[in-house]
Amino acid sequence: MSKKNNNDKLMIFALGGVGEIGKNMYVIQYGADIVVIDSGLKFPEEDMLGIDIVIPDISYLTENRDKVRGIVLTHGHEDHIGGLPYVLKNLNVPIYGTRLTLGLVENKLKEANLLGDTKRILIDEDSEIQLGNLTATFFRTNHSIPDSVGVCIETPEGNVVHTGDFKFDHTPVNGQFANLHRMAEIGTKGVLALLSDSTNAEKPGFTPSERNVGIVLEDIFRKAEQRVVVATFASNVHRIQQVVNAAESTGRKITVIGRSMVNVVSIASELGYLNVPDGMLIEPEEMNRMAGNRVVVLCTGSQGEPMSALTRMARSSHRKVDIMPGDTVIIAATPVPGNEKYVGRTIDELFRLGANVIYSGSNSGVHVSGHGSQEELKLMLNLMKPKFFIPIHGEFRMQRRHAILAEAVGVEPQNIFITEIGEIVEIQNGAARRAGKVTAGNVLIDGLGVGDVGNIVLRDRKLLSQDGILVVVVTLSKQNGAIVSGPDIISRGFVYVRESEGLLDEANRIVSSTLQRLMSEKVNEWASLKTSVKDSLGRFLYEQTRRRPMILPIIMEV
Repeated sequence: MSKKNNNDKLMIFALGGVGEIGKNMYVIQYGADIVVIDSGLKFPEEDMLGIDIVIPDISYLTENRDKVRGIVLTHGHEDHIGGLPYVLKNLNVPIYGTRLTLGLVENKLKEANLLGDTKRILIDEDSEIQLGNLTATFFRTNHSIPDSVGVCIETPEGNVVHTGDFKFDHTPVNGQFANLHRMAEIGTKGVLALLSDSTNAEKPGFTPSERNVGIVLEDIFRKAEQRVVVATFASNVHRIQQVVNAAESTGRKITVIGRSMVNVVSIASELGYLNVPDGMLIEPEEMNRMAGNRVVVLCTGSQGEPMSALTRMARSSHRKVDIMPGDTVIIAATPVPGNEKYVGRTIDELFRLGANVIYSGSNSGVHVSGHGSQEELKLMLNLMKPKFFIPIHGEFRMQRRHAILAEAVGVEPQNIFITEIGEIVEIQNGAARRAGKVTAGNVLIDGLGVGDVGNIVLRDRKLLSQDGILVVVVTLSKQNGAIVSGPDIISRGFVYVRESEGLLDEANRIVSSTLQRLMSEKVNEWASLKTSVKDSLGRFLYEQTRRRPMILPIIMEV
């Protein structure tokens, strides 16, 4: 291990992934060396109108770009790699990942024209990589995607372990067992700080094995008299394998629908993580010529996303697949917090079309989580035996519940740090403390705009969505300030003009009299004129309608 400098401190903080589900990004810094773990995205909340995705604010990393030694990826899910195309544009550093993870990342970088500029370094669980003064080693974990690893960062202050997303599946679909021996070995050497996945910290017991889903799917496929449509996360390669296995044993062919699903199936098959028998995959056109009981449709849309394949099928607007009465639709995923409404709507629409819908809320066994429940979280804590514990990857209540579990297995309460985004835990000479914050938050992606939509724009969108807009157009004379034309009032989303002529005539009068009063007082700065028009008109409209539309005065001079 590298030499310890008495002035240097170990700093650990999250730029995303605490107090929320998604946009995971964690930073470990010792002296002049920074290692970043994961670079994810999350989907927008309901009040983020028009926003496509949300990524972490990386201002701190760009300000310290000469110290960033690389981004280490734990696995290939969107909430861990989805931010990379945006982050790498501003921070061109090497990325380290396992074979499947890099395969999925390369596809993203190709789309963003970044493939040639990005240094990609392949790792496996036996790799040891030098990142400045820090060393990273790895251990294999189970998750709902193959090639998942946890990371151990050796620092002069001690070892910091990041579990990645994990569960303990003793009968994994792909035979990749979690390396319990390696975890125990790391724990025996001594773990200074453990950052561990809190997603299922509220769920007692153990998370069932993914293999259980395969048994349920095969049973449904066998009993279904018509087509079977399965929607799941595109990156859940284990689930896709179970669908392939069930289709093979029940004599069905598979058609894959949805861009991200097609991408993952082709990348995972190419790299050998998905075993699809020859002739199993068929084109959608071919499917329409086959008997329903010989077909499986594998698609995206398990979260009710508006443009996804399953949502379009539910609305009967998909170009290639129509849901027919008697079809069986399996939604093999649980809704991410915040998506419940969209998923519920999709399920209702599918039932209306006459489909038999099987979803995780109906105790159907078609989904198991990729995250460990309470007993597995305790097992990880007992294997690692950390001095300090930082629960990550979850909303605050999950982090809090994880902290209670850690206390139960013997971690000192004062050594547990539930942090917020940007909050630093600083460790020096074996003592830890909270040490302020770095710049952190959300960067909003809207179309091609990265970060150009902020709180002000969102506030305006919210106002427009609630009470609409009134545009007031007035032309004044340059010579004497008299009104030459107008005021003309244009209303959008506020009132229906034909039924509100009286209200708008009165509004017109108020604008005219306000402007005339200001002219007689010799007020002719545009800012003052606009503000006065907004205030007097806003007051009048609120009294009359109890609404506060956005008022946009446009004043011209001739």
